[in-house]
Amino acid sequence: MKLFFKEHALLIAVQIVQFFVVLAIYWLDGYQRLLPALYGIFLGLFFLTAYLAYHYFSRRKFYKRLTNELSSLDDSFQTTENSPISMALDELLKAQYKHYQTRIKALESRQDEHLKFMDQWVHQMKTPLSVIELIAQNLDEPDSSSIREETDRMKTGLNTILYMARLRTIQQDFHIKPVHLSKIIHEVNGEYKRFYIRNGVYPNLQEKEDIIVETDEKWLFFMLSQLIHNAVKYSRGKSSRVDISVYEKDGEAVLEVKDFGAGIPEADKRRVFEPFYTGENGRKFRESTGMGLYLTKEAADYLGHRIELESTLGEGSIFRLIFGKTQNLTIL
Repeated sequence: MKLFFKEHALLIAVQIVQFFVVLAIYWLDGYQRLLPALYGIFLGLFFLTAYLAYHYFSRRKFYKRLTNELSSLDDSFQTTENSPISMALDELLKAQYKHYQTRIKALESRQDEHLKFMDQWVHQMKTPLSVIELIAQNLDEPDSSSIREETDRMKTGLNTILYMARLRTIQQDFHIKPVHLSKIIHEVNGEYKRFYIRNGVYPNLQEKEDIIVETDEKWLFFMLSQLIHNAVKYSRGKSSRVDISVYEKDGEAVLEVKDFGAGIPEADKRRVFEPFYTGENGRKFRESTGMGLYLTKEAADYLGHRIELESTLGEGSIFRLIFGKTQNLTIL
């Protein structure tokens, strides 16, 4: 209704001014009988009101469509009245929708090509890194350890790039199945064995029970790797222990990583899961990309898990990966 009156406000104003102009002309010409003049104004207003009412009710769907926001792109194909302006709007929206879809398909195609290239490039880079590691084994210390430390950093960076690319197509890249949390923890610890030794920080497993949850094994491995990597990195020089716990609380499976390191400042807590945000600790340690926790949070949200954070500056941090209440939760 508001849009209708806004569109016809000028017409109504012009008609009212016209009535007064005609009356003024007759008055100045000496025709001063008031009753016929008022009757003429009444007829004019009657026909104007009838026209506006007919125009509004015949195009009510059209004005409603212009007023309400589209809930989806498919709403562009709605049809309204058969009036020329309504049909013109329908054709315009359809043409716009086709152009938009063409553009989206082109961008998606380019993105798919980019993701395939990144995936292939990361896997190609892993091969020379493995060769460098084999060569480093035949070198004397400390050269061997230094080279292997750098290759481990490069592997971590490559994996972050790979999972960042896969995150955009995670709906095509995950497979939900029963997963033993203890099994994933041991696999991650085996992968990070040299990382533990190099930093002088070691895992302390607190497994009260073996819990099986429904999740994606590959993404869970990545999420736990990121949490442990951060825990060890920010504990170096402050603590020699990282606690990894698996337990059940209120019918939910919980995987907890607790460190006793630098902790997170209060001002950074609400932003640590934002992309590329490194915070105060990132500036101090200078090895943070700001993507690990972001990717962990995004993957957890998509898989239907929750992630909680508790931290005290100077005392350490606790990250909990909560798998939610499920009928498939099994405790052995």
